[in-house]
Amino acid sequence: MSKTTKGVDEPLKHPDHRRPRTRREFIAQGFSHGLGSVIGCSGLAGLLHSSKARAALSPEMVERLNECNVTGGNRKIPFICFDLAGGANMVGSNVLAGGQGGQLDFLSTAGYSRQGLPGDMLPSADNNVDTTLGLAFHSDSAFLRGILEKFTSTDARARMNGTVIPARSENDTASNPHNPMYAINLAGAKGELLSLIGSRGSESGGNSVSPGQFVNAEVRPTKIDRRTDVLGLVKVGDFGRTLTHAQVVAVMESVSRGSDLKIDRMAQQLGLADTDPIKEKLKCTYVNNANLAFAYPDIDILDIEQDPDIYGQAESIFAEGELNDREFAKTASVMKLALDSPNGLYPYAGAGTITMGGYDYHDSTRTTGEARDARAGRCMGACLEYAARKGRPLMIYVCSDGSVSSNGQTDSTGKGVWTTDNQQTGASFFLVYNPGGKPELTSPGRNQLGYMTSGGNVETTSSPAANSVSQLVQMVMLNYMALHGDQGHFTDLFSENGLIQGLGNNAATLDQYIAFAPITTEVDSEGKGVISNT
Repeated sequence: MSKTTKGVDEPLKHPDHRRPRTRREFIAQGFSHGLGSVIGCSGLAGLLHSSKARAALSPEMVERLNECNVTGGNRKIPFICFDLAGGANMVGSNVLAGGQGGQLDFLSTAGYSRQGLPGDMLPSADNNVDTTLGLAFHSDSAFLRGILEKFTSTDARARMNGTVIPARSENDTASNPHNPMYAINLAGAKGELLSLIGSRGSESGGNSVSPGQFVNAEVRPTKIDRRTDVLGLVKVGDFGRTLTHAQVVAVMESVSRGSDLKIDRMAQQLGLADTDPIKEKLKCTYVNNANLAFAYPDIDILDIEQDPDIYGQAESIFAEGELNDREFAKTASVMKLALDSPNGLYPYAGAGTITMGGYDYHDSTRTTGEARDARAGRCMGACLEYAARKGRPLMIYVCSDGSVSSNGQTDSTGKGVWTTDNQQTGASFFLVYNPGGKPELTSPGRNQLGYMTSGGNVETTSSPAANSVSQLVQMVMLNYMALHGDQGHFTDLFSENGLIQGLGNNAATLDQYIAFAPITTEVDSEGKGVISNT
């Protein structure tokens, strides 16, 4: 194997891997990064009649919006998933994962060597553990280094906590159902514009698939990975540059009425009933487009380059030119929609996935992986910093399809080089930011759910998630609900929707898989937790 360090965006070519053929394989090895598309409407000015131009939606459209149940977003905790495609190093050299006693129940020297740490960098040594974020990281973690570079608010760092979940997942396969987007939506996450977004144009919005039982075509993630994707959500076409807001609304209402006639004719030809859900769904889409034209007269409020917290100022999260980096651009786009709000209450999107490619980095060096881990950390840190500036809570979940291990040989970094895929060292972790104060553990040691063997491998019986990626998603969903105080509804949510879960059916069993106490301050009419506008 070549020991030449790869650039942070350079594709990885492994002699022991076949040439990439699937989209997942191209992403994992850094050959593919996604394409953007924006669809707008143009040439519709002929539908405008100035005599009908108005400053608000017509009563007819308002009535139809109510019929379509366009209810907007809610105050659930924003959720962002980082999907590191290819099998990233999660534990030992980054987050610490220990034995049955928790993160600081240290493993053997051989176990840490497998996880990329030589004998002179063991966590048990002085100053090799960092708990700045509540969750214990190795003090020389590239993830942590990147996070702290962008997450600069010292006070906000004290309002953090997190949990690691040791869990195996197969190496280099498209069948790992890691993505929790649909489960988080089922738990209540919903945005003002969109329920779910993702940086890939896939069913899950990410590289990894979602557990099949959760998939809901009605909330399929909208592809967002750049500024133009965000602006395209409410862009009404070329005529928006020349017409007044009232005229644009009138045009979109005319489009909706004209589309109704075409849909009725199509339905009649297909023999569809007036109440057919497909017909109603199509009509509601056009009604909602008219509502978007009314609700967003100025699309610049969605522009990441005009948000001073994100870009353009000396104190912005991203420095001048950094949004030319595609990973930073997709992060800025997703975090803008997941954390910013048009009304001070409900974010634009309920939850989002950010896929980062090139994490199949076992190239017999350590430097390649360190650079990519640090950039992933910067993206995580940017989301946390933006949440702090917006005064919003945030749950970040980090997963990867498989993992890596070292044979103990070191390079110029002083750390063990990554030599092979190794699902046995896999894990996922989540971080929680609460503007109201540091999230409190439900019990000592809950910064870790499950545990590793002394030899550095996942103990597959240590939790339901340890040997089942589907149940790993369920555990993340349970913890998301618990942050709202909703864990009592977990089993009901599954049974009411005809779904199956494997974490247990009684409160005592489920409680052992919950890391944090609720951070909510309000409940809705059904007694379920919502987040206040802090």
